[in-house]
Amino acid sequence: MMAPPAAGPSGEPAPALRVEDLSMRFGEGASLNRVLEGLSLAVAEGEFISIVGPSGVGKTTLLRCLSGLITPSEGRVLVRGELLAQPHPAVGVIFQDYSRSLLPWMTTIDNVAFPLEGRFDKRERRRRAEEALASVGLAGQGHKYPWEMSGGMQQRVAIARGLAYEAKILLMDEPFASVDAQTRFNLEDLVADLHRDLGLTVILVTHDIDEALYLSDRVVVLAGKPAGVVDVLDTDFGDHRDQAATKADPRFGEARTKILGLLGH
Repeated sequence: MMAPPAAGPSGEPAPALRVEDLSMRFGEGASLNRVLEGLSLAVAEGEFISIVGPSGVGKTTLLRCLSGLITPSEGRVLVRGELLAQPHPAVGVIFQDYSRSLLPWMTTIDNVAFPLEGRFDKRERRRRAEEALASVGLAGQGHKYPWEMSGGMQQRVAIARGLAYEAKILLMDEPFASVDAQTRFNLEDLVADLHRDLGLTVILVTHDIDEALYLSDRVVVLAGKPAGVVDVLDTDFGDHRDQAATKADPRFGEARTKILGLLGH
């Protein structure tokens, strides 16, 4: 069982995730590439944040810093008040290329249970995997292999793996970019339901502004080179959103127009 969030200086629970003056550079000298500069952000427990910005701005680099997969050049990342120096058990990462993250020689249930080896015995691993698959609408599908499933179903398996690991913070990197429009809408609604029902904290990187507005409590806009936060927009479309009605809300269109303007469109 994971420890509760550490208390901050005021005694209030620490944010699920805090970024403090983060900068990321690659190379040196003439080949120096300054990707992110002076970026700060706090994400509350149970909040849904989306990060948008132009292609190549550094969204995925930021997500890799938040996951502990790479260390920022400057600044720091705190997960529930603890300095992040390596991947954290409270944090699950779901990548865009779901097909490469699943092992084709393993069944679906074994793919979901695989990251749990060493933490739980075989019976408990299977129980958690079955429960996670059921939560993403794949009950009874554990015997199938990834190559027998559609792209949307494979991405559900990838999400289930994060849930089985008991990650309370999900980092999602363009998770729906490779599926058709209808499957994308279905997966968006699935993630929205999981976020609400399980109290997850979600940070989504996406190039799709409508997706960001539809799913999020706040949308973080990155721009510039090196990139920084140019604006953070609050959304106010309620907890139970609908693909048609929410996107028809005049405020939705106004927010989309504002973000497009910030990105130079």
